[in-house]
Amino acid sequence: MAKTASVNARIEPAVKKKAERIFANIGISASDAVGMFYRQVVYRRGLPFDVRVPNATTVAALEELEQGKGEVFKGSTRKLFDELG
Repeated sequence: MAKTASVNARIEPAVKKKAERIFANIGISASDAVGMFYRQVVYRRGLPFDVRVPNATTVAALEELEQGKGEVFKGSTRKLFDELG
């Protein structure tokens, strides 16, 4: 099917830059990502993620992550959960 519709959105430049860096790392364009989001909305008949106000613990963890702090784990998820369990 031909792509004939456009979507225009305003977004904070820093968020756009970070997201596009991630898209590049996984080999997709911003347009591809937006198309995937729209397809998931249609498939799920709603947003493809929960929309909630984060609790204080989650906010603190996100702030720690943004500051480049916190524990970093490299390896398989199986190994991570084995170490945590």
